[in-house]
Amino acid sequence: MLIRNISLLYGKDLDYIVKTNIRISKKYIESIGEDLIPHSKEKVVDCEGLLMMPGFINSHTHIGDSIGKDVGINSDVESKIHPVSGFKQRILSNSEASHLTNFIRNSCISMIRKGITTFIDFREGYMEGINILKNASSGIPIRPIVLGRINYYQDPKLIKKNESLPKSKKIDLKNLIKSCDGLGISGPNEFSDSVLKYFSKQKRIRAIHSAETKESNSISKSTTQKTETQRALLAKPNILIHMTYASKSDLLLTARNKVGIVVCPRANGALAEGIPNISLMMQTGCNLTIGTDNVMINSPDMFREMDYLWKVSMGMSKTRMSPKSILKMATVNAANTLGNKVGTIQRNSFADCIFIEKHAIDLEPMHNPYAAIIHRASESAIRAVMFEGELVHGKF
Repeated sequence: MLIRNISLLYGKDLDYIVKTNIRISKKYIESIGEDLIPHSKEKVVDCEGLLMMPGFINSHTHIGDSIGKDVGINSDVESKIHPVSGFKQRILSNSEASHLTNFIRNSCISMIRKGITTFIDFREGYMEGINILKNASSGIPIRPIVLGRINYYQDPKLIKKNESLPKSKKIDLKNLIKSCDGLGISGPNEFSDSVLKYFSKQKRIRAIHSAETKESNSISKSTTQKTETQRALLAKPNILIHMTYASKSDLLLTARNKVGIVVCPRANGALAEGIPNISLMMQTGCNLTIGTDNVMINSPDMFREMDYLWKVSMGMSKTRMSPKSILKMATVNAANTLGNKVGTIQRNSFADCIFIEKHAIDLEPMHNPYAAIIHRASESAIRAVMFEGELVHGKF
């Protein structure tokens, strides 16, 4: 397929190209340039008036929670989502697999319509939870990155004793890793240093919640005399989730270890737990991405996430922030974890793309494409979504 006369956000810096041509071959971007001409019998599409950008990457979800939308909306964070005692866990354990599958499937379809082509999911429920997500997303043109977890948590007594992972759970972990893309660890406050270090030996993606609340930070210090982030890094994660209450020294340590951070500002706001300091995160050199977190708390909508994050961050810091830096968090920055074939439009990358209507009533005139996308665009501005070279929503 040859796409002609398209505006483009190109490469790792999302450079704005006013007009170019793009050839797509099978799943990939084959070539980009004004001088491209059609091959014999090649499908040619004129996309004058459209802006092509990378598909969004939702870097942190709990999509299984789709069944519990807005349940206990006034509850505090611990009673709501604690990995052991939270009522979220009771909802999930008492729900039929068919019901969970149906609502997860709906959330996948919703994400596609909003331009999300890849999502990274923390999958509770051990093997059953992984299988439910795989079944729910089967046949839907979206890329789930599934981070599973074993059904095991330690209390403060075992953590202080530095108890190691039981042999039976090591077997569970080995079986788990074979069935998914990596580990989605609940948090350092549920595991000893020994267990966190054991997690670090797993060769696939490792992600862990850290410093989400003041209380979780306080628990870590009182139990181990270390910050939650210091302990989370024992698992040698690829990404830390939230970091809402990470100190500057924690952020510098994170950047030195080349560990990415996923911020989930709307979830933090909805839980009344504060807003991550992304200005400080950027200053300390952290690689930042965005996630929408629990579907029971938020709709999986990256437009709303970017808009909220951009404005509330500038309001808090009282300094301007580049809209392009926010858009990168929803696209190209995730390539550091997932590889260069996603999150960018460049040669040999997956053809996962959003086609924005430049003349949409809320966007025209589009003087700044980055600002237009992060705080004016919405699902209604999307003309089409492409996944691995195939149109999966809308049409040209």
